Amino acid sequence: MFARLSLVLLALAAIIGGLAFLKYTQIQKEMAMYSTSPPPPTVSATRVVAKTWEPTLSAVGTVSAVQGVDVSNEVAGQVASIHFSSGAEVEQGELLVQLDDQVDRADLEGLVAAERLAEIKLKRNRTLLRDRAVAQGDVDETTAQLDQARALVKAKQATIDKKQIRAPFAGQLGIRQVDLGQYLAEGAAIVTLVSLDVVYVDYALPERDLSQLQLGQGVRIRVAAHPDRTFDGRIEAISPSLDKRTRNLSIRARFDNPEHLLRPGMFARTTTVLPVEERTLVIPRQAVTFNTYGDSVFLIQEVEGKPKVQRRQIRTGAARDDEVVILQGLAEGDRIVLAGQVKLTNGQEIQIKDEDADKPEAAEPQTQQQP
Repeated sequence: MFARLSLVLLALAAIIGGLAFLKYTQIQKEMAMYSTSPPPPTVSATRVVAKTWEPTLSAVGTVSAVQGVDVSNEVAGQVASIHFSSGAEVEQGELLVQLDDQVDRADLEGLVAAERLAEIKLKRNRTLLRDRAVAQGDVDETTAQLDQARALVKAKQATIDKKQIRAPFAGQLGIRQVDLGQYLAEGAAIVTLVSLDVVYVDYALPERDLSQLQLGQGVRIRVAAHPDRTFDGRIEAISPSLDKRTRNLSIRARFDNPEHLLRPGMFARTTTVLPVEERTLVIPRQAVTFNTYGDSVFLIQEVEGKPKVQRRQIRTGAARDDEVVILQGLAEGDRIVLAGQVKLTNGQEIQIKDEDADKPEAAEPQTQQQP
């Protein structure tokens, strides 16, 4: 019995020892795994480059017509004939609408007859005056009657002329708002007439930009109707005073519009062009970490032959869609982290991918917009 009990105990001891050894080996492996340093994070990099930079001032504006009116009638009357079609191009002085003037023309014939009679009377009295058959007062009276008759003829002729509504300037008509036979009161809207060969764009900029503006300065605009086109113009007028509520300065730019692509009322994104700045440092906006306490990037430096990163505070300037100007904190050719900043800490070793893309770019003109 004792021998059997000893064998059982030895077997149990062997099993327990084996299990303990396996657990010990497993723990050692796990400890070795955790004690091994993780591999350096992989990031993409870029360099600070110097470019020719064309700064601009951005705003929004509205396209307006150099000449645009709602054509209306000065005297009341019934529409006798219409001589235009909606949307047609017309020349200055072209007849648009004729109001009924039959009664006026009949009255004019009577006034012309009275004028002729007054001329005959005056001629006769001047002849009789030489023979002293009439007094000077009779001649003066007939002279006044002739002047009055001529004035009435001119007034009636002016009324007849005003019943011919003509285009005050060359341009494009809008949609007709009157019908044949319609009675028009004075000042009734007939049709809109707009000159489209040249248009204005009105916009506003903050007062801080006043020193950078001058007449003749270049302006570019984009409109939603033609998103792939840019229209070039010039500043024609700068308001002498600022808006008291917004402290903004009103500006008017002039644009040639030979294709009639710009229409009054359009919303326009304006870009006022400033003098070109040479050798401006720029980096991709993606490389910058923007914070309320300051902007920063991760600068890549070689330490003991290994690439390591160091957070660098910078001061940024104007920006456009994917680039930002660097005013302070970096130099041309500095290598910085482009993507992967979230997993980095100061002094950390990194691996850089896309080494071929991490090269300075050739300088080229760029256009900037204010953020």
